[in-house]
Amino acid sequence: MMTETIFFDTLRQGLWVATVTSIPILSAALVAGVGVGLFQALTSIQEMTLTFVPKLLAIVAVFWISMSFMTRSLVDFFHNQIIPLITGG
Repeated sequence: MMTETIFFDTLRQGLWVATVTSIPILSAALVAGVGVGLFQALTSIQEMTLTFVPKLLAIVAVFWISMSFMTRSLVDFFHNQIIPLITGG
């Protein structure tokens, strides 16, 4: 039987895994956004598509690079936390 303590501990660890796996993508979007914003401020180019494409490319590149880390983190969480709760172990 799952108690409140086990539930909240599992929820806390799940939120931590979600935070850790999202940090690389969010930081890449932040760096790309600041870089493009600085470029637009320096050159006075105010094109909306100019901000979208570099962010998208940075996010896809970082996702591609960190995909194995994200998958390993999620699989470890499920093997160590969720599956033992389901099987009762």
